[in-house]
Amino acid sequence: MTRHIHVIGVGAGDPDYVTVQAINALNDTQVFFAMDKGEAKSDLVALRRQICERFIRDPGYRFVELEDPQRAAGGDYRQAVTDWHAARARVWADAISAELPADGVGAFLAWGDPSLYDSTLRILDAVSAEVDFTYDVIPGITAIQALTARHRIPLNDIGAPVLITTGRQLRAAGLAGAAVVMLDADCSFQSCPPDTRIWWGAYLGTADELLVSGTVGSVGAEIATSRAQARARHGWIMDTYLLWPSG
Repeated sequence: MTRHIHVIGVGAGDPDYVTVQAINALNDTQVFFAMDKGEAKSDLVALRRQICERFIRDPGYRFVELEDPQRAAGGDYRQAVTDWHAARARVWADAISAELPADGVGAFLAWGDPSLYDSTLRILDAVSAEVDFTYDVIPGITAIQALTARHRIPLNDIGAPVLITTGRQLRAAGLAGAAVVMLDADCSFQSCPPDTRIWWGAYLGTADELLVSGTVGSVGAEIATSRAQARARHGWIMDTYLLWPSG
């Protein structure tokens, strides 16, 4: 026997987003590993615990909270992220070796889906060079799906593509067509023409959910203000938005 790890996508905030496949994996897990990102984001760990309490039938599992290494600020962005992932890999390797028996089953709960702007799979791949284990991936409902569902809109126009990108890339490349923007701390939509359509959402699927839609010219300032106030209130924010050029 060897250790096994489930990477479980648990959706974008609403426990009802958790799939039957994910519930089965939750009930197969003995040890859940969670990154402790400090007091400001402690409610993200709490939400993971609530999901487990709701869906796991046998309370014999346990949580192991791991201190998240600091990511360097400034300098080369890609190098900073690479170094941060390497530091995380060392923490995870030590934790899996120490906390999970040789034939045990562990899990990492990924917000949304582990395929989309999530580092879990890259880090586990690095960990596998040091620790012997197998792993599988359980898909989850993404913030993109939650965003379009809550706004009751399709993701793309008829026969048209859609780009999934970041605020950094939006600022660098501009908007050429429909785009979903994630990881944007700078409200980069403000660089788009004022008649660009925007559908924005934050804390999707939670009691703190915020939704705004309109044109960048008509609601852009409102979104920027709401985002800043919500981040100050909670200490963190997860938001995303869909842009459609005019015409």
